[in-house]
Amino acid sequence: MRLVFMGSPDFSVPALHGLIEAGHEIVAVYTQPPRPAGRGKALRRQPVHEAADALGIPVRTPEKLRHNDEELAFFQSLKADAAIVAAYGLILPEAILKAPRLGCLNIHASLLPRWRGASPIQSAIRAGDAESGVCIMQMDKGLDTGAVLLSEATPITPEDTAGSLHDRLAGIGARLVVRTLEEQPTAVPQDDSRSCYAPRLERKDGQIDWGRSAVEIERQVRAFIPWPGSYTLLEGQTYRIGAVSLPDEAETAALMASAPAPGTVLDDRLTIACGTGCLRIERIQKPGRAMMDREAFLRGTKLDRGMRLD
Repeated sequence: MRLVFMGSPDFSVPALHGLIEAGHEIVAVYTQPPRPAGRGKALRRQPVHEAADALGIPVRTPEKLRHNDEELAFFQSLKADAAIVAAYGLILPEAILKAPRLGCLNIHASLLPRWRGASPIQSAIRAGDAESGVCIMQMDKGLDTGAVLLSEATPITPEDTAGSLHDRLAGIGARLVVRTLEEQPTAVPQDDSRSCYAPRLERKDGQIDWGRSAVEIERQVRAFIPWPGSYTLLEGQTYRIGAVSLPDEAETAALMASAPAPGTVLDDRLTIACGTGCLRIERIQKPGRAMMDREAFLRGTKLDRGMRLD
């Protein structure tokens, strides 16, 4: 088929390669413009931009598509059979959605209607979902509300982080969109009554609320790896938390017997009281230092029992 591909981050790249390998013609790639990144704030191109360049595919980087008549005219001139959208990052106006013969198909990293929105991978882990997956959706004017063409589920393991689940879902999405174009299945409308929203995350969302349960905080830490990350405050300084574990029931009962306030250091093994239960910090990063395991951290930093994290 004659396709336009629209995507920006790493998640999108396997699908671009998968479509090429399946024999489809990608007539143009749309991606976000280069953005300042790193300490020097030099402009950095999106991963999809790099991949498309390597494949010799023309790349378009409009700042917006809404009220952009010039870009609409160009998009329509491509006369594509379909546009494949994977974490592109711009809202597509109705004229764009209707331009390709088969419309625009979105690779969405959740089992719709669960987790519509910008952070479906993190939200699924944080909520304790047993599984996640990918849906290929016929796009409409709503936010991830279109009818679903194909879906595939994958279990969320207790070891999964957003990073590991992201990589697995990216591979599933690449396979699934190729199948969708081959089979052209009937689209099934979503049940809007079962929908929930995954908001866009910011760095400030990573601050740990020690008043929450240990189970909830453990899920947050995994859900926010690699971004936005989880952190806590100690004497006004920010410490990033890279991994935690949950002590067994007997140890938890003993450590929590005195009903310590949430955020209290309970022992010399970096065990912290939570609103319900406690958890043990396994990896932690001091300001200006690299992430390190608990033992290395404690060799250089003394945290007395009874100290409080915020």
